[in-house]
Amino acid sequence: MSFVHLHLHTEFSLLDGACRIKKLVERVKELGQDAVAITDHGVMYGAIDFYRACREAGIKPIIGCEVYVAPRGRTRFQKVHEFDAAFSHLVLLCRNEEGYRNLSYMVSQAFLEGFYIKPRIDLDLLREHCGGLIACSACLGGEVPKLLMAGDYEKAKEAALEMRELFGEDGYYLELQDHGIPVQRQVNGGLLRLHEETGIPLIATNDAHYLRREDAEMQDILMCIQMGKTLDDPGRMKFETQEFYVKSEAEMAELFPNAPEALENTVRIAELCNVEFEFGKYHLPHFQLPEGYDDGEAYFRDLCWRGFARRYPGQPEQYRKQLEYEMGMIKKMGFVDYFLIVSDFIAYAKGNGIPVGPGRGSAAGSMVSYCLNITDLDPMKYGLYFERFLNPDRVSMPDIDIDFCIRRRQEVIDYVNRKYGSDHVAQIVTFGTMAARGAVRDVGRVLNMPYADVDAIAKQIPSGPGALHITLEDALKLSKQLKDSYDGDPQVRKLIDTARAIEGMPRNTSTHAAGVVITNRPVVDYVPLATNDGLPVTQYIMTTLEELGLLKMDFLGLRNLTILDDAVRMVREKEPGFTLADIQENDPAVMAMLGEGKTSGVFQMESAGMTGVCVGLKPQTIEDITAIIALYRPGPMDSIPRFIACKQNPGKITYKHPALKPILSNTYGCIVYQEQVLQIFQQLAGYSLGQADMVRRAMSKKKRKEIERERQFFIYGDPSRGIAGCITNGIPEDAAKAIYEEIDAFAEYAFNKAHAVCYAVVAYQTAWFKYHHPKEYMAALLTSVLDSSEKVAEYIAECRECGIELLPPDVNESQADFTVSDGGIRFGLVALKGVGRNVINGLLEERSKGGPFTDFMDFCDRMFDRDLNRRVLESLIKSGSFDRMGCRRSQLMEVFGQVLDGIAASRKRNLEGQLDLFGMGGGEEQAALPALHLPDIPEYSPQERMTMEKEVTGLYLSGHPMDAYREAARAVGAVTIGSILSDFSREDGPARYRDGEQVTVAGVIATYKTRTTRNNTLMAYVDLEDDTASMELLCFSRVLNESGGYIRENSAILVTGKISVRDEKEPQLMVDAIRPLGDLDGKVQTDGQRLYLRLPCREDPRLRKVKLALSFFPGESQAVLYFEDCKKRVGTRCQIHPALVEDLKERLGAENVVVK
Repeated sequence: MSFVHLHLHTEFSLLDGACRIKKLVERVKELGQDAVAITDHGVMYGAIDFYRACREAGIKPIIGCEVYVAPRGRTRFQKVHEFDAAFSHLVLLCRNEEGYRNLSYMVSQAFLEGFYIKPRIDLDLLREHCGGLIACSACLGGEVPKLLMAGDYEKAKEAALEMRELFGEDGYYLELQDHGIPVQRQVNGGLLRLHEETGIPLIATNDAHYLRREDAEMQDILMCIQMGKTLDDPGRMKFETQEFYVKSEAEMAELFPNAPEALENTVRIAELCNVEFEFGKYHLPHFQLPEGYDDGEAYFRDLCWRGFARRYPGQPEQYRKQLEYEMGMIKKMGFVDYFLIVSDFIAYAKGNGIPVGPGRGSAAGSMVSYCLNITDLDPMKYGLYFERFLNPDRVSMPDIDIDFCIRRRQEVIDYVNRKYGSDHVAQIVTFGTMAARGAVRDVGRVLNMPYADVDAIAKQIPSGPGALHITLEDALKLSKQLKDSYDGDPQVRKLIDTARAIEGMPRNTSTHAAGVVITNRPVVDYVPLATNDGLPVTQYIMTTLEELGLLKMDFLGLRNLTILDDAVRMVREKEPGFTLADIQENDPAVMAMLGEGKTSGVFQMESAGMTGVCVGLKPQTIEDITAIIALYRPGPMDSIPRFIACKQNPGKITYKHPALKPILSNTYGCIVYQEQVLQIFQQLAGYSLGQADMVRRAMSKKKRKEIERERQFFIYGDPSRGIAGCITNGIPEDAAKAIYEEIDAFAEYAFNKAHAVCYAVVAYQTAWFKYHHPKEYMAALLTSVLDSSEKVAEYIAECRECGIELLPPDVNESQADFTVSDGGIRFGLVALKGVGRNVINGLLEERSKGGPFTDFMDFCDRMFDRDLNRRVLESLIKSGSFDRMGCRRSQLMEVFGQVLDGIAASRKRNLEGQLDLFGMGGGEEQAALPALHLPDIPEYSPQERMTMEKEVTGLYLSGHPMDAYREAARAVGAVTIGSILSDFSREDGPARYRDGEQVTVAGVIATYKTRTTRNNTLMAYVDLEDDTASMELLCFSRVLNESGGYIRENSAILVTGKISVRDEKEPQLMVDAIRPLGDLDGKVQTDGQRLYLRLPCREDPRLRKVKLALSFFPGESQAVLYFEDCKKRVGTRCQIHPALVEDLKERLGAENVVVK
């Protein structure tokens, strides 16, 4: 071999490079090349995946990056568009570990310091961190090629010589490229001259962006997706030729017959590049010991024993042995610092009143975790196992995930940042990939296919819980309709084939919701960083970081911990000193509530399916709730009927051997948990818990060879490993075989009990609050879901069902959040739009200091200097915050501006008087506040008040507009919007409705917007809501022509249409017909006067003015336009007002305007 590709872009040059790493390695091997480089644009996202794939295939991986360099004379810190929008490219390849660290550092700083359009380094950074790197002059975007294109040979020579001086005689190369682009020949001539004059060596590269020539169009489509363009857009950016593929050595030699050394030098560089990654070696940060300790292990043991004394006052000997065993195992595995780090930041959280979950995942099986306060669940009480968490037979990094109050989670991350240094802590990147339906839609847009056609094809791809990660290849096998479309329509075939080519490629980056990495040395010494929303994130995903031995933590935000914290705080106001620890376990009344299906707002129990299981099972203990959480998942769901039957009728419980009874009695004879699998292996066959966990893992991963081998050992034993076997332990052979069969069948689905019981405890706590302190709990719940109007509507309905009234906001009663008030739950001020947190804090402070506000004038006067302005006051009035002061909203809306002006004038006079006094004038008494004179005008109608409330709170507080129309809607068969949405959100897919089904719904128009389609027709997106939820309506031109007059905000309408489900969105309704809902008596309007207008033809120039006039008089009456030439009628809606009729008669003539 005498050629290596050293300039190549993988799929991690997002929406630009199209070389999938696995296929790239296969192609390189196929071409007989022994090495290949990765040089993605400005990033190193794919470096480790690339390294692993190459090593597995026996190909030498060369780690590199094509970096962006700020213009000469500018730095990465300067970001002025006129000077810094231009940047050049430079290819950097790692010789060794020093080079990798330097490249990682520079790529990181390009994001952290130099990001402007692209992540940029500069020459200063390059000079400081060029060690261990080889540089190449890059493509036409490189500095030297740019100067040669500009005809400035001398400057190009100067730049090239500087690079050689920086990187050394064998460290800088001039890249020859030939893609059939004319300007490249000019540049190559300059590069050859530079080589001859300076001796700087040449290399041949192909700037490969895709694998084969035929992939060029697919890569072009990727670029279009990136830029939001279509293929037929003449002004878009595109590659000039189809030559940017992974070429063979022969093809490259043919391009440069006069420079054979350019190919040979690529091999020379490959030999110089030797970066090795070490996997499985841990790089844990060192825990900083408190004063008085110099031995981490001694401090760890001290903390554990202190915690043991607190957790187990009786200190049973068996428990002491378990703690000694766990401490010894943690020391042996080298994880003492890990546990100290976790216990430290959890101690910080608890010490600062930040709610922490009782535990999460298998960590709850550790007594050390319990004694260090990492978890709050006694593993001995619930039969949990340390070996399920840390297995001595398989040493791997512990994985402790922690739930924090979602509101204060960031405080814990900030603490970790301070303790270990911000350069030692980073969040973790994730990649959004192109899924099957999304890829079809993206490609359809680029190919400029009609939206409706692409949508129809996308919907033929199976979706839902069983098809979350379905590929197009699988979809073609499963969906006959899709296969028929694919086989029968060449355009559909092209659409799907192209989508298959890009499916699964990374599309964008985002930040992992919870993952944080903490390192011993600065993070950039191990992995490169990027930024997302201004925060540093690793460029490698979570699993890669773990493989590299870095400490990864999940700092999860759990909304329910925040809810419980708020509820506890409110209960303390009437029961001082109350804590979560005061909650009685297994309260029969709480369990009865769950058994009756009253689960709305209860953590983990809210879905229709979970509610059904609660009703069937009638849980009596936290153990029962634990089992529900463990069973309600695909797979084990099938055993729920048996579980419920055995619970309700103990006579149905059977055991394949009496030895199973103590293990399975808690779950009524059913295997539910992984921990039970471990117990069975240990107690019946004599496995150690570590050995048992290894078999459980093999079963969960369906490793049939291991499963069959262990079957023999389970039954007959394995003396070499100290396993006695069932027969030796007195279990008959047939029973042992049957037991193993049952374990094998269910182990794949068995759930981690430690995790289930942690969440069962939180679920029980939320249920306890809902039963014993419903107002406090529902107030906390409402505060937590203000960003979801559907959830707010659901919980308000739940409040009504519980007899809890939702009280409007009040300047003398409301706190920032929802709170309990006499008679119900008082609306929180933080939910008011246009009223900022500063004003709310000022209001609460003023009320605390000066007492309640006596009247409207008192409020305005006392709040005048606390950011009170017209917008804030208007929002407070509209929300009803002054209703209890005896003023009508209509009156306050009329005068509030004058009141503020009067107070401002009064303040000014007082200030002038003070100045006069200091000027030794006579001075005046303080000017009195202007008197409040309220006009005698009627209050707004109920509909108007509700509209105002909706405007400033997002909710209807004093009622719902649908209250007046509910009976009318039922009479015509309308279904609720909430019933449609909840049906489609079921875990196992919709049961009542289906995509494409015609339904009728009724509601009030919240908002609408119109758009012009590609066919130059009008359509409207309408947000319709009833008192259960809201839904988007799609109204196309026919519907708008017939019923557009009804589409106005706050109009109550009846809509018939077809349900449309797109994978990215909630169900929408494709509208067929709209008509207004009836009057307050519940009748649907179908009669009344009509306005008839006659025009000679649609082209009549007067038509535009006629439509404009009609739009000035919105109403519910029918108007019919008749065109004489085609004898067609078009309907619309308007208010038949005398002024409108008079205007139309003037325009069209009296004989062409009739009202009857």
